[in-house]
Amino acid sequence: MRGAFQATSKQAIRSAILSQRQGLSATDAGDWSRLIQRRAVELAQYRAAGAVALYSSINNEVSTREVFDNAQRAGKSVYFPRIEPGRTLSLIRVSSVLDFKAGPLGILEPKGEQRLETGQARGLVVFVPGIAFDERGNRLGHGKGYYDRLIKELSPGATFVALAYDFQVVETVPCESWDQRVHLIVTERRTIDCASIATQSVQNV
Repeated sequence: MRGAFQATSKQAIRSAILSQRQGLSATDAGDWSRLIQRRAVELAQYRAAGAVALYSSINNEVSTREVFDNAQRAGKSVYFPRIEPGRTLSLIRVSSVLDFKAGPLGILEPKGEQRLETGQARGLVVFVPGIAFDERGNRLGHGKGYYDRLIKELSPGATFVALAYDFQVVETVPCESWDQRVHLIVTERRTIDCASIATQSVQNV
């Protein structure tokens, strides 16, 4: 089952989904985030990973705190993104909730300097935020391209997993040549294998 919302333009989708997400009650956002994270840590890709990259959630995004705690207990290396000059993201290793400071966009960013190098991406699981997704893995963010550049940089070694409420999965996300896809989407209701769906779509053309 896809999300109920359908639209044709990026801005229309962005506006509608952001409004719906901002309207979530604290109870629903918290309960659904916990369900999503519990699904996420059961993924085979996550269980096999020695390192994961998370994000600092804002504005009712799906939280990653339980995944962070689980990864630490499992002995995985944990990385969070930091905005660098040139509108790029670096993944910085963290070991504690105290390893953060407010970044230029008001998002908590890691204070450390231990960066993940591109050559370390194989087997890495990167949890990705976003505003809307479709079942083929197309992703709609805020339009600044930070995660598109990061996904391109770390491909094909890493696995990219979107954490989203089910209403964020729409019929179609309009995409451009520079837009990058995620491999999996985890919602409170289901886990979507986008790579398989995208492959089937190409074969059926």
